[in-house]
Amino acid sequence: MNAPFALSRVAVRAADLREPDEVALVEGYVAKLGGSVFHRPAWLLAIAAGTGQRARGLIAEQAGEISGWLPLSEVHSPIFGRMLASSGFAVEGGILASDDASAAALCDAVCEYAQRLACTTVELRGGPVGSGWQVRTDSHCGFVEPLAGDDEAQLIAIPRKQRAEVRKSLKNDLTVETGSDEADRATHYAVYAESVRNLGTPVFPRSLFDAVLDTLDADILTVRHRGQAVASVLSIYHDGAVMPYWGGGTWNARALRANDRMYYALMIHARTRGCDRFDFGRSKTGSGAYSFKKNWGFTPEPLSYASWTAPGQEARDADPTSEQHQSRIALWKKLPLPIANRLGPLIARGLG
Repeated sequence: MNAPFALSRVAVRAADLREPDEVALVEGYVAKLGGSVFHRPAWLLAIAAGTGQRARGLIAEQAGEISGWLPLSEVHSPIFGRMLASSGFAVEGGILASDDASAAALCDAVCEYAQRLACTTVELRGGPVGSGWQVRTDSHCGFVEPLAGDDEAQLIAIPRKQRAEVRKSLKNDLTVETGSDEADRATHYAVYAESVRNLGTPVFPRSLFDAVLDTLDADILTVRHRGQAVASVLSIYHDGAVMPYWGGGTWNARALRANDRMYYALMIHARTRGCDRFDFGRSKTGSGAYSFKKNWGFTPEPLSYASWTAPGQEARDADPTSEQHQSRIALWKKLPLPIANRLGPLIARGLG
């Protein structure tokens, strides 16, 4: 679909992300407006390559110039149905626009676009929305703080109780390595897969991590105990910020305080790469991860998420804290790791 939507003086059309010139146009617009890494076509294309979920987007134009952009992943799941997510597998996204008229045009157009694609749900993870959308600001919070100027200052910036845990981790027999080669990727995936299985969550396909590492500015930091990997995180770098995005630890990580060492080491590593901010990502309000990040001295900032459901359809529910999923989560925690690793990607690629 490339014909413009007829909406006042703003024309909205579907982007063709198979065209390099179109991708370059949108990348330039995202950079101009200071969008997140999740607004970039590069993110959408990495998600498509890693999960098979199609990269799409809507462009608003005025007088032949781009005036708005809505990144979209077309997500198909046999369990959770079909949706357009802005952006898929992301904690941010939503509409970027130069003016209110372009934002409104995109918000209206995406509902029509979803119905044309037989998607019953649209999720916007941030950005402006119009009437008729369900908006929540109580489900998730983001955590971003500046990095300190040196290693000791970074340690002192951590609140006392958490700082004591980091100091203990520094005395343990732990080593830290960073990279993105095949060995780093295999190690990270093994640790991450075990970690999410223990939480009752299907693991993403490794192809997703490979695509992000191959497409974006990203790397892996792994903590080892006597040569054995016990914690590992894949981080993304964008506009001066580091975001530890997919990380976890083995059963032994807690006793060794390997996760504490991992995040402190990442702060130091990110500063050497020229970063000035640490973006701890999002967590569900009131969850254990939410409390963990607060303990590090990060101030929670509520995130605004909006959803639209096609008339006559049930709202999509892929929330792992939803009551209807609790029995599934309990069962998943009991699966042998090889089975969880085989089945997990088939489910997780449809979570979006």
